Formats: sequence, C-alpha cells, structure tokens
Amino acid sequence: MDKILQTLLEKVASLHEVPEGAYNIRANGQTESRRVTANIDIETRADGSGIDVHIKPDTKRESVHIPVILSRTGLTETVCNDFFVGDGAEVTIVAGCGIHNSGAGESRHDGLHRFFIGKNAKLKYVEKHYGEGGGSGGRIMNPRTEITIEDGGSMEMETVQIKGIDSTKRETVAHLKAGARLIVQERLMTHESQTAESRFDVFMDGEGASANIISRSVARDRSEQMFFSNLIGNAASAGHTECDAIIMDHAKISSLPEITANHPDAALIHEAAIGKIAGEQIIKLMTLGLSEEEAEAQIVNGFLK
Repeated sequence: MDKILQTLLEKVASLHEVPEGAYNIRANGQTESRRVTANIDIETRADGSGIDVHIKPDTKRESVHIPVILSRTGLTETVCNDFFVGDGAEVTIVAGCGIHNSGAGESRHDGLHRFFIGKNAKLKYVEKHYGEGGGSGGRIMNPRTEITIEDGGSMEMETVQIKGIDSTKRETVAHLKAGARLIVQERLMTHESQTAESRFDVFMDGEGASANIISRSVARDRSEQMFFSNLIGNAASAGHTECDAIIMDHAKISSLPEITANHPDAALIHEAAIGKIAGEQIIKLMTLGLSEEEAEAQIVNGFLK
C-alpha cells in the first residue's frame, strides 16, 4: 500500500498498522486485505458488490474494521455491506471512507450498510469521512444506513465528516423493536462551496424503544447544509432529536426536525438552533493572546468535539 493510501487509512480508521481482530480493507475498488476470527466472519457477497459480516451470539469485546480508501481519480463505486450481530453480542465496528483526488475527474463512493442487531446485543459503530488532494475533480460520498434492532438491543452510532468532501447525502433509516435503543452523534463541517445533506428516519415500533439523534455542524465560506430528522413513535416510546449549528461567512443551513406520534404514550422532543459565533467569545480568547483566526478555530474545534 502506497503512502497516500496509508494516510487515508489513518484518517478514516485511525490505523497506523494492521489492526487487532477482524478487518476488511478495501482500496481502489478491490479488497486489499482481510482477517476473520473465531467469532467474526467476513464473506464477499456472491455478486461482488460488498461483504457480509457475521458476528456470533454472545461475542464480547471484539472489533471489526472495514475502511474504504480511494486514490484513483475518476473511480466511481457502489458498495453494499450487511452486518449480522448475534443475540447478546457486544462489539465495535469502525468504518469510514477516504478519498484522495489529485485530478480533474470525479471520484465517488456510494455505500449501503445494513445492520441486523440481535436481541440484547450492543453495537458501537464509528464512521468517518475524509477527502484530500489538490485536483479540481469532485470528492463525493453518499452513504445510506439501514438499521433493524431487535428487542433489548442497542446501537451507538458516531459519524464524523470534518474536511474535504465536496458533496454528500447521508441517509439513515432505523426500526426499533421493544426496548431497543439508538443513539446517534453526528459531527460535520463544510467549507468553500461544499454541500452536505443528512436525513434520519427512525421508527420506534416496540414498547419502550428510544432514540436520541444529535447533530453538531459548522458551515463556512459558501457551503450549504441541510438536516432532516423524523422520529416516528408507533408505540409507547421516547425520542429526542437535536440540531445545533454554527453558520459563518456566506454559508447556508436548513434544519427540519419532525416528530410523529402514532401512539398516545409516545414522548417525542425536537430542538434546532442555528447561529453565529458570539463576538464576546472571540474577544475573551483574544485577551488571552490568541489572534481572531486562532480564537475562531478554538471555538469551532471545541464545538465539534
């Protein structure tokens, strides 16, 4: 693997060397390397479109790394991956996609991840997106996530996109059965003329299901962001969705939180706030010796942590 691909791998999966546990590394449309364990199996799908990951019931404290990295200008791919998390398992899955585009052609990765989380299973899922390269060609990512959580299961989902993606549409659809729980934390920053759209549709179908969707974003320069979130309570359930955004320069941000109660005991809350950095915050940091640009960067970094 060359240095460009190694850098991308570090950015999206925090990998400096071969990870422990199971992994599948995809580079420029091909499987670069793979490892399975006694409890986690990874198979290439029959049609070659992606992988199936099977995690045995009651597997504990194991991880799966499945990064995708692209350095070939003009490469467009669509990958479909299915994850089957057995009853009672407690695992971490680290995904992510990095694109290096130094040419004039568009580089694009579209992905579909489907999660089937068993009864009383716990999954932590981390997904990072990153782009770089001095070319004029676009760096585009369109991930779709489909989640089904069985009774008593839970999923904690962390998505991060801080730099370099020119256009992205992120869609997440989840169905939660009795006692199932979903927590989502999204962190996003756009700059220059980038566009980003995030959409969450969460159906709380079982009694005692709960969801908490939180998005924090910063839009700079002439970039545009759109956030859509819809929580649907089809049973006695609890849901909260929140969008908190900082707008700067000539950027544009739209936030459309929506809640739908189809049961009298569905308790749902939505919140949205968009605003600029307060001037007194910058002044306070400048009195400590920071320049205006440094103060602004400190505030943005702290907000996105």
